[in-house]
Amino acid sequence: MRLSDLRGRHVAVWGAGREGRAAVTAIAAHGPAGLVVVDDSANFLTLPWDGPLAAAAPLVTGEEGFERLADADVVVRSPGVPNTHPWMVELRRRSVPVTQGSALWMADHADRTVGVTGSKGKSTTSSLISHLLTAMDRPNVFGGNIGVPLLDLPEAELYVLELSSYQCSDLTDSPRVAVVTALFPEHLDAHGGEREYYRDKLNLIAHGPHAVVVNGADPRLAAELGDRAAVRAGSPDTTHVATGPDGTPWFHLRDTPLFPRAVLPLVGRHNEGNLCVALAVLDALGVDVVARKDSLAVAVAEFQGLAHRLTEIADPSGLTFVDDTLATSPYAAMHAIDAYEGRPLTVIVGGADRGLDYSPLRAHLAGREITVIGVPDSGPRIVEALSGLPSVRTELADDLVAAVGLSRKLTPAGGVVLLSPAAPSYGRFRNFEHRSEVFAQAVADTAR
Repeated sequence: MRLSDLRGRHVAVWGAGREGRAAVTAIAAHGPAGLVVVDDSANFLTLPWDGPLAAAAPLVTGEEGFERLADADVVVRSPGVPNTHPWMVELRRRSVPVTQGSALWMADHADRTVGVTGSKGKSTTSSLISHLLTAMDRPNVFGGNIGVPLLDLPEAELYVLELSSYQCSDLTDSPRVAVVTALFPEHLDAHGGEREYYRDKLNLIAHGPHAVVVNGADPRLAAELGDRAAVRAGSPDTTHVATGPDGTPWFHLRDTPLFPRAVLPLVGRHNEGNLCVALAVLDALGVDVVARKDSLAVAVAEFQGLAHRLTEIADPSGLTFVDDTLATSPYAAMHAIDAYEGRPLTVIVGGADRGLDYSPLRAHLAGREITVIGVPDSGPRIVEALSGLPSVRTELADDLVAAVGLSRKLTPAGGVVLLSPAAPSYGRFRNFEHRSEVFAQAVADTAR
């Protein structure tokens, strides 16, 4: 379904956040017979619905919202509306067509798009791809789950998109190059279970992409793909890290050394994998990676990473504060913890409680000396999951600000305070950017 298919039809947009706002603006321009917005989750964080948006589509809240959805010819849901929502279940039972702004946009732009998803690494990998393409004289527009709704993107010859499992679930067109960085259980409450989550995530590659690029080192992803044709980054027949001509680790394309691992400023082995995937995507798009290896090395060295992914904050105390608020699962937090192995470490965990299993985090921290501070809502449950580990000190704080203050007292000089929540931000924060802002302000306010 394309945006143009909505002309003359009655459309209900479900969700009044930035995705819903973008959908209303885009759909209104195509002349629907009727347009309404439904918000069933309005709270103190909700932004006002007024001005041109209110003129284009009235806002309906509360239980009346379901009837407006059920009466529509097409429902365009925001990514935050889960598949398990009772209204979603009933709409599907009634065979009401449900799509998303991401799917509407992709139907018109798939041939010009690199789409990146994954349980871990999609933010950094998509950002790397966009950055390196620009350096290779391939201008592109970067957007998606990174904070820019697809329907707000300007026209361009090439797009690089970070796509969440929610955005992938309703796609009926795959991007030209479909990229998957990792798979592990995530967002199970929203998708209905582990199998459903993998199905929705891998829907990105289900509709005829020209090329599929994946992280070949991820075992669960390999199991889900089976023998499907794909470029498996990290393998010797494509981009990978191996010993280079000077005896240190180098990035390679097959047998050809490209540049040293030390060129990449991002910490952690997982970021080596992210760059291998990004380089494989450039190769799939026809960039001569070997001929341009020196220019690529310069571009990699200049890459600053994302504002909310292992971003270090300067502090006069000598402690290193690290914003990793995009780490919304225990597996992501585990990667972040590994990146600071060998230094005294305090980790702040907790956020919206989706009922995730934190036993993998417990197993990962067994035998490791570390301090963990839990904040609401899931923090107490995470701390409980770690109880009994002899080298893990656990504490609870009332909120993120209090946790920052406590971390200053508990972290030895020269140590690291890592915000890697292993949980999403919603409920107590508007979004992940808001959580980052609160963390950075708390670091500044408690500095001596």
